[in-house]
Amino acid sequence: MLTADLIADSVRRYLNAVESGTAADIAACYTEDATIEDPVGSEPFRGRAAIVGFYSRIEGLPRKAELITLRVAGSSAAFHFRVLTELPDAVVEVEPIDIMTFDKNGRIASMRSFWNPADIQSVPKTS
Repeated sequence: MLTADLIADSVRRYLNAVESGTAADIAACYTEDATIEDPVGSEPFRGRAAIVGFYSRIEGLPRKAELITLRVAGSSAAFHFRVLTELPDAVVEVEPIDIMTFDKNGRIASMRSFWNPADIQSVPKTS
């Protein structure tokens, strides 16, 4: 049965996968036919294979993900979080607000991520 606690656990599991998992680990948080619209207004990714492809862009890069705030209502969650991604010459930071819907087992059925390029902060790495 889908509960607020199950949804909150699913969000935390997703963020843990974003921080330290492979693209397949992250995609495993989603249903087989899930959709991703990241950022909102872009062409959605549909299905597990497309979702693996989407997250493969960050695979192998050092990352940190931090939940800032989470709200759960019904079968959905809205949450603000921070992601730091270490590139060869810079550290990139973005703080999106995601809205997700979940199936009865707590897997992500849809994700819409609210951010735009102006929200991205990039700090050059020092040697």
